[in-house]
Amino acid sequence: MSRRIVFVTGGAGFIGSNIVARLSEDRSLEVVVCDRLREAELGKWRNIAKHPIADFVAPEAMFDWLEAHWSDVELVVHMGAVSSTTEPDADKIIHSNFTLSRDLFAWCAERQRRLIYASSAATYGDGALGFDDDDSFEALSALRPLNTYGWSKALFDLHAVRQAARGVAPPQWVGLKFFNVYGPNEGHKHGMKSVAAQIWPKVRAGETVQLFQSHRPDVAHGGQLRDFVYVRDVADVVVWLAANPQVNGVFNLGSGEARSFAEMAQAVFASAGQAPDIAYIPMPEAIRERYQYFTQAQMGRLRQAGYEAPFTSLEAGIDDYVQGYLAKADPYR
Repeated sequence: MSRRIVFVTGGAGFIGSNIVARLSEDRSLEVVVCDRLREAELGKWRNIAKHPIADFVAPEAMFDWLEAHWSDVELVVHMGAVSSTTEPDADKIIHSNFTLSRDLFAWCAERQRRLIYASSAATYGDGALGFDDDDSFEALSALRPLNTYGWSKALFDLHAVRQAARGVAPPQWVGLKFFNVYGPNEGHKHGMKSVAAQIWPKVRAGETVQLFQSHRPDVAHGGQLRDFVYVRDVADVVVWLAANPQVNGVFNLGSGEARSFAEMAQAVFASAGQAPDIAYIPMPEAIRERYQYFTQAQMGRLRQAGYEAPFTSLEAGIDDYVQGYLAKADPYR
């Protein structure tokens, strides 16, 4: 009997582990995780401990493992990346986010295996050109990311589109531009965690929560807007793409609705049954000039491709996150 393998890079990370959780619900699939767990105390291994993965592969063994099992691999879900926007080592970022991704794309093209990979809304830079996920070469090459992370993701999107135009691409290839994802299994991300996860200890302790002041006269303190998307919705989109191999291209993945940081904090307080207690502190001068005050994914192209499920509202997502995970002794999905 043939095996049906889905190979998930970064599968013990935040988004990757939620995808693993969702894929593992299909017992006809064998989900294989490729990642580094690092310090056991960080709890990253706990992100996948509840799910019956078929194998665990170290990143340096990835291509050897894939080559040995290629005929059984139905799909590669590539979430592995250096995701910190403040990582100082540009060579590390480009190697992880572009070079390895490029080589994996080439392997999937050669072996005709399907590929879904993580892009990022960081590719849009300051948002001056909007958040339209037009994946033409011209539109993608016009984007100007603000940091090395965003640039590395934009560079790979361009590579994928170029290779597809040349007819050298996997039978399905999809890049997903994640906006502000939040939800369970992000505890190991430290300063890169969502605002909800960062403020939860203070909310639980009944203490005042701090958010950044606005330094624009037309935006209230805490009124900076982001497209927050619940990680369960992200995993659902990936599973839908896995079931729809005819869908190809680079797509936004957000909720399609911009909400403020203050509203997210208020939702956390509401889920905890407490009145909001928020203080606004000055934003560090180092980030003021380039700080984004608005992001909102245009979701029309994914809808046109056939994805019909609704996205979770901020209030419903936060309540599920708080009550189902953050407030539990075992907060892992």
